[in-house]
Formats: sequence, C-alpha cells, structure tokens
Amino acid sequence: MKAFGFLSFGHYGNVRGSTTRTAGDMMHQTIELAEAADEIGVNGAYIRVHHFARQSASPIPLLTAMAARTKHIEVGTGVIDMRYENPLYLAEEAAALDLISGRRIALGISRGSPEPAVRGYEAFGYTGSSDERGADIARDKFELFLQAIDGDKVVEGDPQMVGHGQRLAIEPQSPGLRERIWWGAGSRETAEQTGRLGLNLMSSTLLTEATGQPFHVLQREQIDRFREAYRSAGHAGSPRVSVSRSVFPIMNQQDELYFGLRSRENDDQIGIIDGMRSTFGKTYADSPDRLIEKLRADEAVMAADTLMLTIPNQLGPEYNLHVLESFAKHVAPALGWKPNWEGTVEGYPIS
Repeated sequence: MKAFGFLSFGHYGNVRGSTTRTAGDMMHQTIELAEAADEIGVNGAYIRVHHFARQSASPIPLLTAMAARTKHIEVGTGVIDMRYENPLYLAEEAAALDLISGRRIALGISRGSPEPAVRGYEAFGYTGSSDERGADIARDKFELFLQAIDGDKVVEGDPQMVGHGQRLAIEPQSPGLRERIWWGAGSRETAEQTGRLGLNLMSSTLLTEATGQPFHVLQREQIDRFREAYRSAGHAGSPRVSVSRSVFPIMNQQDELYFGLRSRENDDQIGIIDGMRSTFGKTYADSPDRLIEKLRADEAVMAADTLMLTIPNQLGPEYNLHVLESFAKHVAPALGWKPNWEGTVEGYPIS
C-alpha cells in the first residue's frame, strides 16, 4: 500500500442521527471533507454513483468543485454506472475535469451495481439491451468512450463546415487521460479483461464469487490475474490497483460506541447480489496497533497501491475527518503510506 483515500456513498435523508439531511448537505459536506483531507495528506477523495436513490448521482459537478477547492488530492468515482451514460458526453466531461484538476482524477467506471429501479437506464433513453443486467450496452458504450478520450475521430464532419471526407474527435482532449481511467471489477475474469485493456483496476468490498477462500485471498488472486493479463497483453507502465475496506481506528469512547462493539470480531460474509453468490469483506475496527497487524495480514490491501476507506458520510465531515486523521497518524505510515504532497501515486511495477 502506498496511498489511501475516502470513498463516500453519499447517503442523505431526514432520519434520526443523520447530519446529512438533504442532497445539498451531502454535496457541501463532501467538498468540505475533501478540502480537509487534502490538508492532512490524504491521497484520494472518491464518490460512489447510484441512480434513483438518495445518494450521489451525477458525479462530475461534485468532483469539479472538489478539484477546484483542493491542491493535491486525487478526485474520482467508485464507480460510474456506464449503463446510464452517454459515452461521448462523458468523454467531454472527463477531459474537462482532468484539465481543471491538473490531471488529478481517478474515474472508476463499470457496468454498475444493482439499482432500485428495474432497468432504470432505459428511462434515461438507453434501450436495446438483451442482457437483463444491461452489461452488453455498458461494454459497447465503454468501448466508444475509450476511443473518444484517445482522440479517435468518432463522427463524420459536415462537408459545409469542415470539408469533404473529414471526421471529428470530441473536444476537449486531455492527453494521457486513459491512464487515469479505472474499471470496477467484481470478479477475477473481469479483472483479467481490465488488464488486457491496459486500464487501472478498482476492486470493491465484494466479489461476485464464493470459492470458500477468505475474501482478501480471493481478491489478491484477482489482483495477480489482472497484473499478469496486463503484462501478457504487452502494456508498459505500472497500472494502479485500489481496494476498498471499512476501517475504523478506535481512539475514544465515541469510536467504540459507533464501531467497536459490533465490528471488532466480524468475519467475511457470503450473500447473493445481482443473482450471484458473492463474498463480502469484513469491517476492521480496533486499536491502531491491532489494525496495523490485521491490515498487514490482508493480502489484497498490501498488494494494492491504494486503499479506499468507506466512510459513514451521514455522521458528518467532522467525525469522518477524525477517522481519516486517526488512520493517517497512527496506522497508515506502518503500511507504507506516503502523503499526497510527496507526489503523484504510481502503481507497483509489473515484473
């Protein structure tokens, strides 16, 4: 592990105990937390994207505001649901965000997780999928998105405007943007596909597989397969890999009440998501010295360059900054962490 950031699901609701009652609260508090995290050296500020739910949905405006108010921290998503996106418009937005931020982005994209709406992407106008989960249209649109950010000429030009036989690329272009695109992989097979494409790998707190292995071992195998596929495809460079975990240093009585009593001895779980038997990672909540010991034993955390800490955003930015500061001061240095002012995070070399 070289870097860590926070991953916010962006929940909001007028419920007891929440400091995040409205969408406006959520957005302003996320920006506030990104600013404060930037100051203490946190490497990344990432938001989850969901539709038809009281969570963060349209990510680019929020990421742009976060980028404009910070200096070093990487801003990104975990993940954008490609089923709901216009690939060319997303390519324009991504390039603009990349330029505004000074190339401090990490856009995680995927087919998307289950949504509360049945085939909700069709309400956005994206029809024609023969897959009940919409994976086919997500793949096709992602391929066009990659072509667009790579500068391919994707449309025929109007002869009266640009002359005969001319094709046009989207604008703006941000050179090297593909290097900052990640695919959210939920299985070992998808991780291999990501490696063959030469993208970065974003692995979540669950895998849509259940082999009987501990979650971190299964996820480490996913990472190894990704890197081998990347190498075998002939890609050069050091691709990034991130994993997500719920990690809470127990520093005081409030931390103990929130997380210690119910999380200290929890285990991996097996469940059904999207119709597939899946393995879910556990929550880590303990004293800093015990967390260091447990995270060093987590093979996937130590194999990845970036650890995303999922945060309880409805507890507010002040409490979540306390969690990040506690991790930065008392846990992360022992795992190999380098703060954001020491430079851009790079992946581990592919041997």
